[in-house]
Amino acid sequence: MAEESKLKLYGMWGSSYAKRVELALKLKGISYEYVEEYLLNKSKLLLQLNPIHKKVPVLVHDGKPIVESLVILEYIDKTWPKYP
Repeated sequence: MAEESKLKLYGMWGSSYAKRVELALKLKGISYEYVEEYLLNKSKLLLQLNPIHKKVPVLVHDGKPIVESLVILEYIDKTWPKYP
């Protein structure tokens, strides 16, 4: 789908919250681009996408950032309900 190509996940290798979102995307078969963040040296983009918590995970879909892993999981289920 064209909308899937606009999907980015900002995460960190050691974050269980980011891995939770990664797993959900993989189980649903949704393609996405993964962007590794280093929380000791946060990028300006991460700070713009999540200015309140300044943490991962952040899912960006069509330029719209979604934060907090459980909120992201709910968004994935509502946006792609027909995937397994």
